[in-house]
Amino acid sequence: MNFYYFWFFLFAMGIYLVYTDASIARFIDLISRLSKFQYEKTKWWLIHNPQNPVVKYMMWRRSWKLAKELQDEIEMERRSGEEDNNSKTIE
Repeated sequence: MNFYYFWFFLFAMGIYLVYTDASIARFIDLISRLSKFQYEKTKWWLIHNPQNPVVKYMMWRRSWKLAKELQDEIEMERRSGEEDNNSKTIE
């Protein structure tokens, strides 16, 4: 139970200092922004780092899908071009 009093005293002292001194309030605000920015930076790096095997797989899969779509489009254009040539020769 005494441990709760320690945390209560610590937070009460922090609130008192923030209430009485604007520079401490600004310091706490800056520290919270800095920690949020550091978290976002680390998260971005983990998600987009090309040395991460999961990211490598996601990049490979995206590239493979794009290549497959391009191949299908080229094949469709080739077939439609052949049909146009065949229809011109028949007429």
